[in-house]
Amino acid sequence: MNLLKKSWLLLAVAGLSLGWVACGDDEEEDDAVGNWVRRSDFDGVARGQAAAFSLGQTGYLMGGYDGRDRLGDFWAYDAEQNFWTQKASFPGESRNSAVGFALNGKGYVGTGYNGLDYLSDFWAYDPANNIWEQKADYPGGGRYGAVAFSVGDYGFIGCGYNGNHLKDFYKYLPESDVWEQHPFPGTKRVGASAFNIGENVYLVGGINNQQYVYDFWKLNAADLSWEQKRDIANTSDDSYDDDYTIVRSYGVAFTMGSLGYYTTGESGSLRTDTWEYNPLTDLWVAKTDFEGAARSGAVAFSLGTEAFVATGRSSSYRFDDNYVFHPFEEYEAYD
Repeated sequence: MNLLKKSWLLLAVAGLSLGWVACGDDEEEDDAVGNWVRRSDFDGVARGQAAAFSLGQTGYLMGGYDGRDRLGDFWAYDAEQNFWTQKASFPGESRNSAVGFALNGKGYVGTGYNGLDYLSDFWAYDPANNIWEQKADYPGGGRYGAVAFSVGDYGFIGCGYNGNHLKDFYKYLPESDVWEQHPFPGTKRVGASAFNIGENVYLVGGINNQQYVYDFWKLNAADLSWEQKRDIANTSDDSYDDDYTIVRSYGVAFTMGSLGYYTTGESGSLRTDTWEYNPLTDLWVAKTDFEGAARSGAVAFSLGTEAFVATGRSSSYRFDDNYVFHPFEEYEAYD
């Protein structure tokens, strides 16, 4: 076995507090394209491991952990006017490491950890009336660090951790408030991310058995089948992946136009490097590093022609900053 290609052994298990530092390459930064611009700071208390979803030009953020308390407050970010507004508090237990997705004009939040128990409850948010409604519990059981997304008329939640790393997936049918199991052929994982390109979804990252997983998957919207794409590590004999340093957990992923992006997170150290995925070539290229402090457990919103990364945590600090990414602009420091 080529150790450079196959070994992704952790320095510590996911979530363990360490004195992490940022990962980056100054020479690569000089050649990378993309510009991060700081926008209005999050108005709530600084936190990591919140849940998020987006509807139209508005991003929504719920809960998280501020280093002392699990949280249940709920906020909306207006990208056009660049400000945050507090909305109706989440009526379930306060929690961190829950997941969220948007579907048919509503937002959905479920699972997570309250400090004692793994949670399986599931809630819908109606932005028109600013109200929450409890829905059928997630049938896979309580967990944290799952991954969630929507495809067509369905929502999906899967993977995560409940004392065991998990790989089960369930499909949610909002019209009937019913869950159906949807098998996933990939590796168990916690702290994975997902992004939509067109009607399809891509699942990336995570950690399992003290190793960062490198298998990368597409969920095809046409028939809801899983398709394995090229690994996100240097596992081939070809040259295209020689510089791949993409593997990580608790990063954030988002979409702009027809391209996907993956940034922040942790892989022994905290990360700022940012990668762009092109589904036509099935290849990744490095972009300008995230300009905020290195972090894990941030949230991301894809809002029209812009995407935002906000909040997150380091080993001893929680963040309340908020950045927008312009992937094709020339880099300008601290603008």
